[in-house]
Amino acid sequence: MFLLIFATAVTTIAHEFGVARWEDLMPYSVAAFFFFGVGSLPSGKLGDQWGRRRMMLVFFFGMGGAALLVSATQTPLQMALALALLGCFASIYHPVGIPMLVQGAPRPGWTIGINGLVGNLGVAVAAVATGFLVKYFGWRMAFAVPGALCLLFGVAFALLATREQAAPAKKKSATTVAPADVSMARLFLVMTIAATSGSLLFNFSTNSNYELLSDRLQALLQDPAQIGLLLAAIYAVASFTQLLVGHLIDRVALKSLYVSIIAAQAVLLGLSMVLDGWAFYAVQFLFMATIFGAIPFTDAMIVRFVDDSLRSRVSGMRLAVSLGASSLAVWLIGPVVKQAGFTALLGVMAATSVITLLILSQLPSTPAPTSTGHAP
Repeated sequence: MFLLIFATAVTTIAHEFGVARWEDLMPYSVAAFFFFGVGSLPSGKLGDQWGRRRMMLVFFFGMGGAALLVSATQTPLQMALALALLGCFASIYHPVGIPMLVQGAPRPGWTIGINGLVGNLGVAVAAVATGFLVKYFGWRMAFAVPGALCLLFGVAFALLATREQAAPAKKKSATTVAPADVSMARLFLVMTIAATSGSLLFNFSTNSNYELLSDRLQALLQDPAQIGLLLAAIYAVASFTQLLVGHLIDRVALKSLYVSIIAAQAVLLGLSMVLDGWAFYAVQFLFMATIFGAIPFTDAMIVRFVDDSLRSRVSGMRLAVSLGASSLAVWLIGPVVKQAGFTALLGVMAATSVITLLILSQLPSTPAPTSTGHAP
C-alpha cells in the first residue's frame, strides 16, 4: 500500500509542487523502489542472523515514521529522499515476513496465497483510500493517516507476536528438499530472471493503472474518487487469484501452472492495447489477475527447495536483483507515456510477458507434490 500512495496522488502533488506534468514527477519515486529491492539483501541477512521478529518491529515503526516524514515534505527533492527512506523500511517485509509466515506451515502454497491476497488488498486500499483522502483532506493526509496506523500496528505486533527462541541461522538445519537432479544454480537464475520480469510488470501496472484507467475512461468518468473505486475493485478481485494459485501450488507441478498463467497474461496484455472504455476495464481485470497470480511462484520455490535457516538470505538476494532492476519501470513510466502514450506502455508490458514465458521454458520440471495437506 505505502509504495503506491504516491502513484495515486501524483497529479495532486505535482500541482502543489508547481510541476507542470505528473509524468515529470514520477522519476522522483524511483529511489523508493530501488531501495525496496536492494534493501532486501541486508534485510534478509539480518532476518536470518539477528531475528525475524526484531526485523519486523523495525519494519512497522520505520514505515510509519517514514510515511509521516513524506507527508511533511515541501519540494520534489525532499519527497524523493523521504520516499527512498520509506523504500528502505519496506524492503524488510518480503525476505523477513514471508519466511516467518511459512515456518512449519503444513500448506505453504496456501499460506503464501493468503499472504499475497492480503498484501494486494493493500494495493486496492492504496487506490481507494488515497483517492478519498486526497479529495477531501489533501495528499499529505494520504501519507499521514496510514503512517500513524502503521505505528499502532507496530505496537500490536510487539505485544502479540510470538517471540523467537533463536535466530533462524542459529537453529539446527533441516534436510533440504531439493531433488538431486535439479541444478540449484539454474533454478536460482531462472527464478530470479522470471521474478525480475514479473516485478517489472507489477511496477508498470500498479504505478500507471490509475492514470491509464483515467485515460481509457476519460470520455466516461472524470471524478478521481470514482476512478479510485474502480481501480480498487480490480485490485481486490484480482488479488483473490493468489488464493487459487496458492491452492494449486500445493497440488500441481509448478512449471506447467506458472507457464499457463504467463501465457494468458501475454495474450490479455496484447488485447488491451486495442481497447478502451468499459471493454478495456474488463480486460484490465483479467490481466491484473494474471499479474497478481504470478506473484506466489518464486516464494513457493524458495519454500520447496531452500532450508528455513537460509530462506531470508536467499529471498533477499532474489528480491535485491528483481526488485532493484524493476525499479527501472517506475522511472520509465513517465517518459514512455509522455513520448509514446499508454498504448506503447501496454506494448512494453506485453513484450515483457512474452520474455517471461521464454525464460520459464528453462525452468526445471518437477513433479506435483505427493500429498495435498503437507509441504512438499
